Amino acid sequence: MAKLSTDDLLDAFKEMTLLELSEFVKQFEDVFDVKAAAPVAAAAPAGPATAAEAPEVQDEFDVILEGAGDKKIQVIKEVRSLTSLGLKEAKDLVDGAPKALLEKVNKETADKAKEALEKAGASVTVK
Repeated sequence: MAKLSTDDLLDAFKEMTLLELSEFVKQFEDVFDVKAAAPVAAAAPAGPATAAEAPEVQDEFDVILEGAGDKKIQVIKEVRSLTSLGLKEAKDLVDGAPKALLEKVNKETADKAKEALEKAGASVTVK
């Protein structure tokens, strides 16, 4: 028997009625001991589960001090103004960089803190 190409098989299926195609699928399942199922239905459940899988919009950010740069005193002053840390704690934080300076703050606060720290000479990352 000559081997049929995929296009030849599709052409043959196009000529079949829906009832004939259904019979073919049943026989195919019996002969090869498989179950024909739509992969989309098995892979993605419908309803609320798909809504929960949607990527969440990030609304909390962490401001991380990567380094003080060459103006360490200015950075320490800025750290103190952004946090409630005392002088020693702010100095220790700057000396121990990279460290989280602000955690779980909104986007506006994170951007303002980053801008102020960079203006003082520090390198900062917002995550």
